[in-house]
Parts: sequence; C-alpha cells; structure tokens
Amino acid sequence: MAVQAQYNSSSGSDPVGYEEGSGPFALIIIPSLLALSTLIVVSQIIWSFVTKRSSAQVITGSSSSVNEGEPVPLDTGVGTLRPAQGALGLWEMPALCTLVGVEPLQMGHYGPICTAQLKEDNTSTAVVIKTLKDRSNQSEATEFVDFGLFLAAVSKHKNIVKMLYCQTRRMPMYLVLEASFPGNLLHFLWSLREDRCGAGDNFQVFSEMSVYLAAKQVAAGLDYIHSYHRTIHGDVAARNMLIGSGLSVKVSGLDWAFKSRQMRMVDKEQEVNVPVKWQAPERIMRLPITDRSDVWSFGILLYEMITLGSPPYPDLDPSEVLPNTLAHYRMKRPENCGAPLYDLIKYCCMWNFKDRPVYSAIIRLLDSYKYLADTKPLRSEQRMDICEYRRIAGLPRCQ
Repeated sequence: MAVQAQYNSSSGSDPVGYEEGSGPFALIIIPSLLALSTLIVVSQIIWSFVTKRSSAQVITGSSSSVNEGEPVPLDTGVGTLRPAQGALGLWEMPALCTLVGVEPLQMGHYGPICTAQLKEDNTSTAVVIKTLKDRSNQSEATEFVDFGLFLAAVSKHKNIVKMLYCQTRRMPMYLVLEASFPGNLLHFLWSLREDRCGAGDNFQVFSEMSVYLAAKQVAAGLDYIHSYHRTIHGDVAARNMLIGSGLSVKVSGLDWAFKSRQMRMVDKEQEVNVPVKWQAPERIMRLPITDRSDVWSFGILLYEMITLGSPPYPDLDPSEVLPNTLAHYRMKRPENCGAPLYDLIKYCCMWNFKDRPVYSAIIRLLDSYKYLADTKPLRSEQRMDICEYRRIAGLPRCQ
C-alpha cells in the first residue's frame, strides 16, 4: 500500500491496464504463460530429436539386414546403405578359409583386382578379389565398405555375380567374389570366332538359341536389381557380363550402379566410362536416366551376342551416333539373326524410352521367340582386331 500511495501521489492518476485489483492477477498469469510456452518449445525439441533418432535406427536396420534371408527392397531411395560398425560382420572371411595362388588381373576403381583359389573345407573355388589400394584415406575405406554392403544386398539373385566373403575389419581390405569360367562374355564371344572356346564342356555350340537363353538370364538379373533395389545398372554390355558352365550368365560390372546410388546423381567421370554407342539417346543428351535407358543398352547387348562381339554401329563414328539415331537410323540386321530377334533389338532401341519394353515383357518375348531360333553354331571368319574394335566402339585406344 505504501508503494501504491507513493505512485498515486506523484502522478495523480493510475497507469493504463493497472486498475485497482488487477495487479496481483497480472503478476500471476504472465509468468504462467511464459512457463507454458517454454514447456511447449522444449517438448517440440525433444520430440524432434526422438523422431530423427528413430528414423536413423530404421535406416541402419534396413542396411544391416541385407545379410539375412530375403532381399531387402531399398525403396527408401538412393544412398540408404551406409557403412556401420560390424555392418559386414556376417560376410567376414572365416579363419579356416585361405586364399592361395593370388594373381593380378587388372587395376580396378579401388585397387588391384586379382584371381585366386579359395580353400574352404577341403574344397577349392575359383574367385575374384577386389582390393582396396594401399595408402587409401578414411573416406575411400568407408566407400569401399559401402560398396561391399551394396554387393551383399544385390548379389542374392542367381543371375547377379555373388559376393562370398570380405575382409573389412583390418588391412588389407578386400571383397571376395565368385568367378565364372570361361568368364568375360565379350572375350568368350571373340574366342568363338577363332573356334577356341576353351570351356571344356558344352560350349562347343553357341547358337542363336544360346543368345536367347543368355539374354533371358541377363534380363532377369537386371529386373531384380531394378525391381527389388530401385537401382539402374548403367553399363549394360557384354564386357560386363560373366558366362559360366552350362551357359549360366551373371550380371557384373556394378561399379556404375553403386556410384550413382551413393552420390544421388551421375557425374561426368562416370558417363565418360560408358561408351556412347551403348548409351540411350536421353543419356547422350544428359536427360534423366531410367531403367528403360538400360533396356536400350540391353538391345545393344543382343546385337553383340548374335554378332560374336562386334562393336555396335560399325559404320558410324561415335560422334555420329546421336544425329543418326535422331533421324531414326537403325543398325542393319546382322547375319544369322532371325527376324524375331532383330525385332526385339529394334523394340529395345526405340527412340522414346516410354516405347521400350520393361524387363518382364522382354523375358516373356524371349521365352516365346526362342522356339523359332536357329540351333546351328554361330561362326565368324573374321578374327577380332582388338585395337580396331576399341576404335570403332569408342573405347580408349590401345597403348
């Protein structure tokens, strides 16, 4: 009361909003409102943190489950596979397994690629080893583990090259993949030109019928990685397929698919590594790439197989491919190529990607047409000049 009296005596009137009897109410309600608003803000922050943490746990769980039973559809989008502690634990090389007879094969993206024999339970299996080069930094090591996770996820289909084991917990780091014999499909096709397949089993006859059987397996593998993993191969060609005994064919060369998935985009370096003659028109024009872009390349693969490894568009320079396809140019029907197979090649290589068939339709067509295929062995009197092939195909020239 003393304070109120003093104020009234000095000003002569009450201030606005502070009528008699309202002062205690204001002193109670305003701090209460401030406390309530603070509580709401803090609650929102805590809820946001919990939600993000739960989401992260879901993604991590999806990545780690690639080692279990059924394949995990990666519908969450590009780049969901992240390296984690023990992420490849179930794939680590057992102590009782050894690698013997290691021989360098070629230089890969991450380091040397070698061949070897995997000794396990008194059995010996031919394998290919992808290694991480010495003096790799932490970023490269992380990407290598990511690549291992990717292979572990997609290699569950019988027509995808399979990862058997890995070593990622210590140096040297490497991935152990199954090998096929004779191996590289393109080299095998070239060997048929010289009538020296060298397989030692039923490869003495590779006919138009064989093209259908091999193509169906490739289509099944590509359909799997797209349907189950929302992944585009990006480099479909005979050089990236493996052929084994019994005419078994597996899709390999998944580096492009992995890099585009991790980076969420396709960079110029990746595209340079894919020759123009295997690229769909939309890729050459740097438009969005879809699984139908792979279908175009699959049509080129059919041409490679029926011609025993000839380069596509043999009468065109790589720089002439886009203008000519824009003018609806089509490769001539190869020798020994039946009308149904040639029609399928043209169907896969339609200019508008929406007009190309999906893989499931391709598989049905291959099943339907194979009964019309010729069964006589494919032969070519012309031996393959590797340097000339690389020039026509638009690959780096011979050194």
